[in-house]
Amino acid sequence: MNTSAIRAEKRRRRANLSDEQIADVSLEIAATLWRQPFMMRSKRIAAYCAFDGEVECRFFIESAWKRGRHIYLPVIRNRSLAFAHFCAKTALFPNRYGIPEPVCAASRLYKPGEMDVVLTPLVAFDTRGNRIGMGAGFYDRSFRFIKNRSNWLHPRLIGLAYEFQKTAQIKASTWDIPLHDVVTENCVYAIR
Repeated sequence: MNTSAIRAEKRRRRANLSDEQIADVSLEIAATLWRQPFMMRSKRIAAYCAFDGEVECRFFIESAWKRGRHIYLPVIRNRSLAFAHFCAKTALFPNRYGIPEPVCAASRLYKPGEMDVVLTPLVAFDTRGNRIGMGAGFYDRSFRFIKNRSNWLHPRLIGLAYEFQKTAQIKASTWDIPLHDVVTENCVYAIR
C-alpha cells in the first residue's frame, strides 16, 4: 500500500472512534508515558492539540503540570515549527489548518532543540520509527538537525498512536526523521 492509501485508511479508522474511545486510549497512553524512564528526567515537554481524531494530549498535559513540568505547544512559523510555553491561562487561536496554537510573541518562542521530549501526532507508524503524518512535513523539517548529530542528546521524539495505526512497513524518504519511540494503548515501541 502506498503512503496516500495508508494515510486514507488510518484516518478513516480514526474518524470512526467515539469521544469515549479516544479518551480511554489517551488516558492509558498518558499513564504509560509517566512510567517511562526518559519522562522522569524531562522538564521541557512539547505536546500538541489533538485534531482529526488524534490521540488526545490533554490528560498528559494536566498530569505534567501537577508534576511541575513545563509544557510547550507547536506554532507554525514559515514552514517549520517553534514551540510556545503553554499553561491553563494561555490563549489559543486556530492556525491555517484549524489546529489551536498558543498566542505568543515570536521573541518568546523556543527552538525544537530546546525540548527534552516531543510528543508527536501521526497517522501511521512502523516498528522502525517511520511515521506518516498529515503530509505537510512540519515535524520532519523542524527536527532535521537530529540527522546531522553524531551524539544524540535531545529531544526524544515520541509518537502517540492507536495500536491500529501500526503498519507493516513505511517506505521512508531521505527527509523523514524517525521517531525514537511510539506509545500506543497496548505497547511501547522503543525504536533506538
